[in-house]
Formats: sequence, structure tokens, C-alpha cells
Amino acid sequence: MITACGPVGEWFWEPAPLAAPSDGGALWALGLLSGVAGVMESCGLVTGEGTGSVVLADRADMGAPLFARRGVPPGAGLVDAAGRADAVGLLPGRLLRLSLALAGEWREAGAVRRAERLFTLRVEVWGEGAVLVGLSAYADAWLAVDLRGRPQPETGAENAPRLAAALARICGVTGSPVDPGDPTRYADPTAEGFADQGEAGAEHDDAWGMFEVPARWRRLMALLPGGPGGRDHEATTELPVRYARVRCGERVLGFLWASADGAAGYEPRSAAGDAAFGAGAVWLARLRSARLRGLGAPEALDGLLGASADGGPDGGPDGSVIEDVAWGAASLDALEELSGRS
Repeated sequence: MITACGPVGEWFWEPAPLAAPSDGGALWALGLLSGVAGVMESCGLVTGEGTGSVVLADRADMGAPLFARRGVPPGAGLVDAAGRADAVGLLPGRLLRLSLALAGEWREAGAVRRAERLFTLRVEVWGEGAVLVGLSAYADAWLAVDLRGRPQPETGAENAPRLAAALARICGVTGSPVDPGDPTRYADPTAEGFADQGEAGAEHDDAWGMFEVPARWRRLMALLPGGPGGRDHEATTELPVRYARVRCGERVLGFLWASADGAAGYEPRSAAGDAAFGAGAVWLARLRSARLRGLGAPEALDGLLGASADGGPDGGPDGSVIEDVAWGAASLDALEELSGRS
């Protein structure tokens, strides 16, 4: 199974409009969000862990929210944030958006595996009363063909029924039928999960490699001061690579790598979500600094083994550290796939 940073598929529901959204609309929306999350948890799709956000804005100026709380753990923190949003007021012309990025689990050959962001849920409420619930999935465990176009019928058969059950039960919680989102480059959502890809497989033989890997690199470059440029090592190689895991506590965020021909870079672990990219920007900046000091790619990697983001033993603001052992991968493609599978 492979995880992606963008949705593999999405589904939507439109509950009955709120008669008076200005009267506690955010707390009401949080109750609905929690109810849908509870369905996902009861179906064994999510663990209940994750982060949430509450954003209230004028629709004419969504870039400048009237109220925003992000990165809030589920529970009392979200209740407090929703109450504060209600104090600002959900008036006509405004949009309230509550969301949850949820850790989840899938089954592969009988083993239970986990991703820090397997699904996201959101509830949007317009100041005039309209309500929309959205669910996004970020992995291919529900498909008979993986994101690289290879058959995985057993994995799909192990996991698809639980997703189908959750979609049906969410219809009961929301009081509305499910509306599958548009087909993605990976798959075609349906009311029961995903359409059977059949013998033709996905639209592309390797959509993950064709789209996901370049998109991840662009996102990393956008976070790196100065963006891409001649100050970096080469970003691709045909040779085997050596890599070290980037960790935050017990969680693997990504892989810092180098090859003998002077290429080096960082592969974010897709299942780790946004934290994988924040850590990647830190360590790519370290690689850039090493190159400016005249170090080759293998030497730069060796010099970072055992390092932490702030130079101390416990990591920097993002908590990331580099393991002090380097491993080998047969190719950069193999490491990229590891970053999607792990």
C-alpha cells in the first residue's frame, strides 16, 4: 500500500441547512465532525488521534480569517476553539470550516499498519445556513491496484469493506446521501468506495511516481529559503543511494539520502503528513550549507549522521533528528517507494 500527500479520493454530504447558524454554529459543526469521526473510528479506519483546525472568515477575504486555530488536538482544545469562533459570530457572508487530519490504520497480509494522516474530515457551514461534510482518503489500501499501477487484490479485499461501511453510516449521521467526488489521477470514487479498476488498472501506469514525487519536491522547495537553485546537490541519480532516517521521537518523518555521483536530497514519508515537509526543509538547508562549504554529497550525509535540528540531543523546534546509521537502497526510485509505503 502507498500513501499520497494529495487525496486519492473524496466524498461529500449535504446535511439540512442550519436555521440559525449564528447561534452556536461552530459548536454544532464540531458535534457533527465528531460524530463522523466516531463512525470512522468504529469501523476501524482511524485511531482517534490527529490534529484539528477551526477557521472563520469572510468569504470575500478568505486569506485573512476573522478567527483561526490550527494544529489543535481533538478534544477540549477543539471545543474551546469552536466556542471562540462562535463568539466572533457566523454571520451571512461568512464561512466556517472545521477540519480533522486523522491517523488511521489499514490491514496488509493480516498485519495492521498505520499512517499519521490517512483521512481528513471537514465540515463547512455558510453564514446563510448551508452545510457541507467532506471526507478525503490519502492511501490506496481500498484499491485492487496500487498507486503505481500494480495489482494488490488481497489488500483491497481486506480494507474496502470497512470503507464502504463507513460511507453508508455517515449517510445516517448526516441525514443525506453520499456524493462521490470527481475521479482523481489515481482512482474513481463511488458511493461504496472506489470503482473496480479492472484489467485496465489506473489511468496511469505509475501515477504516484509521475505526479506525487514531483509534487512533493515542489512543496519542499517552496519551504526552503531561496527555493531551488544551483546551490543544491543534484536531485536525481541512477546509482544506488545511502540514506538515514529522520525521526521525531519514534516517528519516522523522512529519509535524507546521497549517492556516489554527487546527488543528494530528502524524501518525505507521506504517511507522516505535514511534519515530514517541515523537517525536510531543515535538512535540505543543511545539505545546501554543506555544498556551499565544498562538501560532496556522500560527505555531507556522513557529516549529518546523528545530528539534531538545533544541534542538541533532542532535536530542534520540529523535534527532528538524523539517525546515526546510514542504510542502502538499490535506487532512488526504491527509496521514494519506501517513503510512500512506510
